[in-house]
Amino acid sequence: MTRERVAIDSEADLKAFERRLTEVIACLQPSTNRWRILLAVISICTAVGAWHWITDPHTSAVSFTQSLWNHPFFTLASIILVVLFVLGIHKRVIAPSIITSRTRAVLGDFNMSCDDTGKLILKPRPTTT
Repeated sequence: MTRERVAIDSEADLKAFERRLTEVIACLQPSTNRWRILLAVISICTAVGAWHWITDPHTSAVSFTQSLWNHPFFTLASIILVVLFVLGIHKRVIAPSIITSRTRAVLGDFNMSCDDTGKLILKPRPTTT
């Protein structure tokens, strides 16, 4: 195989890798945005419920469990938030970032990197003196 043919094949491989990487990251964006919206809504509900729970004058007069029973909105929002974190929402929210950071770590060995959308960035070859 000639050098020209190897260069052409290498370029085609890089373009195919870049297309696949951008496709994977683009496919993750809609679901990531939905998880972010869900996390934001549940966090706001928990914060609002906590505010009502804390500002309630009866909270200090009753037991903790009775206080939670008196504020079902806060209790339910808190339980849902904990369940979401146990199920891994914190990983789903940043999934594209995880993939790009791991890809950058691997591409660094080949003097390459990628941006947040998956486009490859070719770095200049290091000079040996």
